[in-house]
Amino acid sequence: MAASADWPALRSPPSRSSARTSGRRRPPPALPSPRSPGSSRADRADVVVDLELQGPVAWVRLNRPQALNALDTELTAELEQTVDRLATMTDVTVVVIAGRGRAFCAGNDIAEMATLSGEQAEALARRQAALMARFATLPQVTLAAVDGHALGGGLMLAVAQDLRLASDRARFGLPEVTLGFNPAYGIARLLDVVGGGHGRDLLLTGRIVHASEALRLGLVNRVVAAPTLDATAAAWAADIARAPRSGLEATKAIVAELRRHGRGAEPEAYGATLRTSPEARARIQAFVDRKRRD
Repeated sequence: MAASADWPALRSPPSRSSARTSGRRRPPPALPSPRSPGSSRADRADVVVDLELQGPVAWVRLNRPQALNALDTELTAELEQTVDRLATMTDVTVVVIAGRGRAFCAGNDIAEMATLSGEQAEALARRQAALMARFATLPQVTLAAVDGHALGGGLMLAVAQDLRLASDRARFGLPEVTLGFNPAYGIARLLDVVGGGHGRDLLLTGRIVHASEALRLGLVNRVVAAPTLDATAAAWAADIARAPRSGLEATKAIVAELRRHGRGAEPEAYGATLRTSPEARARIQAFVDRKRRD
């Protein structure tokens, strides 16, 4: 949500969607090729999702800071394109999701929502629900690096990732209930992450929780000082990326299968990995050889 009674400041940043309500909405621009670290952003000012490659780690940054990275139709479309691209990147092992400016993501763009019919709003919510579900099917491990507000759809975007790192100034909440409607997607995933009791608390009160409480609830895995967020995320991602991608991908697929059906195909995935991953075989043999030497 980009607006909440608890956070009046969230209503102030202008949304690009509100400036387009009087005319035909332009189609979302095609996603440019990933940039290399240190390259110029001068020609990327209108790009609302920035994809940057750093070796085996891809950084995806929401780039609507003037609207607290609120999810409008355009940002949703670019995220869809980004996920499509990530799914084909065999050299990327970990994906870090972050936001530019003072928010991770303030949720759905309220200014745009006011211009949509019920049918249009439902169609957009279905697209966003499908988008969130796709993160679980990516072959990479995904990590949300949350600084500032993660509200409504922004909280659900964080929950859609495999792991969550928060700065000590991160704030989380689901204020939809205070505006008279329910979260449009992600409730089952939230309950899976924090459990039924904590999930109902967040859903039915609309209250905002600080990073320290989010850690206690299990909503995030780690909390660090805000100035160190990016460096910590990069180090964590690099540490994960040292493992063979085949094992990470198989484990992630099993977790997704368990969540869907209550059981996973662990033995089948284990056997398939050992059959098809020379790196896994080599590491097993290296471990055995090392033990023999010891």
